[in-house]
Amino acid sequence: MPLPPDDAKAPVPPAAAPLARTQTPQREAGSAGWLRREPQLPVVWLSALLFVLFGKAWLAQAATSTALTLLLFAWLFAAILWGAFGVVRHAEHLAEKLGEPYGTLILTLSVTIIEVAFIITAVISSEDSATPVVRDAVFAVVMIMINGVIGLCLLLGGFRHYEQDINLPGARAFLSVAIPLASITLVLPNFTVFARGPTLSPPQAVILATLILTLYVVFLAMQTRRYRAFFKDPNGALEAVEHHSPHSVGHHAVNLVLTLLPAVYLTEELGQIVQRAVAAVDAPVALVGVIVAVLVLAPESMGAVQAARRDQLQRSVNISLGSVLATIGLTIPAVLMIGLVMGKTIVLGVSPEGMMLLGITFLVSVITFGGERTNMLQGAVHLVMFLVFLTLLFHP
Repeated sequence: MPLPPDDAKAPVPPAAAPLARTQTPQREAGSAGWLRREPQLPVVWLSALLFVLFGKAWLAQAATSTALTLLLFAWLFAAILWGAFGVVRHAEHLAEKLGEPYGTLILTLSVTIIEVAFIITAVISSEDSATPVVRDAVFAVVMIMINGVIGLCLLLGGFRHYEQDINLPGARAFLSVAIPLASITLVLPNFTVFARGPTLSPPQAVILATLILTLYVVFLAMQTRRYRAFFKDPNGALEAVEHHSPHSVGHHAVNLVLTLLPAVYLTEELGQIVQRAVAAVDAPVALVGVIVAVLVLAPESMGAVQAARRDQLQRSVNISLGSVLATIGLTIPAVLMIGLVMGKTIVLGVSPEGMMLLGITFLVSVITFGGERTNMLQGAVHLVMFLVFLTLLFHP
């Protein structure tokens, strides 16, 4: 039997050539792919660098130019919002890896840092001795998250899944802390005697700031330790895994911080011109607080709505009510202390119609989270309350 020729004995493996060709795209993905994975980092860092170099001159010119004021406002607002989406994205991956409630806690604290920096800068840069920015921002956060976001989550989640389950003890725990904190912050100052107007006297500010911060810290301790199970999804086995990240916790933590730092700096720059920008378009002063709330809550709100559509309503509740608690528990004590140091009067009490709206909001919330299942009707009620808030904002 004749032997086959030599070149037929050892054919070239067909996988050898493709193997060499696939190595280059992988190297390209490792270098050029960074921009696709982290699109927020170059935007926020470049914007921050430009404002470090030219920010003082631009802000000085904006003091006499309405057009430049609005242009800088739009630029800073867009850059900070884009950076906030990056912060939320990495916080979402951390939530996936660490589990509840740690993931949601990282998310709310990250965006609250941006909010606190914004409000503090707005208070410091305000030319008035009494500033309502804190009150307007906190009230807007309560209305947007409890009525707007939760209402949308219940409506869309109910439309897609008919009814949804929540962890009842967790929802009650949030409300049991949010109701007194909001009442102490936004209602009580209207009825105090030692201070004129809807404000607090220095002793009251020190005591209440301490109590608010203490209660929030106690809540965090209960949420992350003893009663952690209250804040987990009752359908934990149904948690989505389609967005699983191949990167480590350290990778997402570092990138979260790298995105957060320039965003906080840009927030401080925005806080110096936001009131001038609102005045330039002849809008209500309360719109400043709404801008603060929208800026820091937009990425969180999208995460809450997406969770509800995936039938993870408990995560939506954790995000929404957690944002309310973090805003009051961290922002109010910080701003009250800064106001005392700088001699600024912090206006806190809301108007009579605001008190009525706040009371109805919490009453409806207690009814909404009075059972373990929610539906579309409850979402519609919350959304109507949110539309009432917007109406009173422009036509009080």
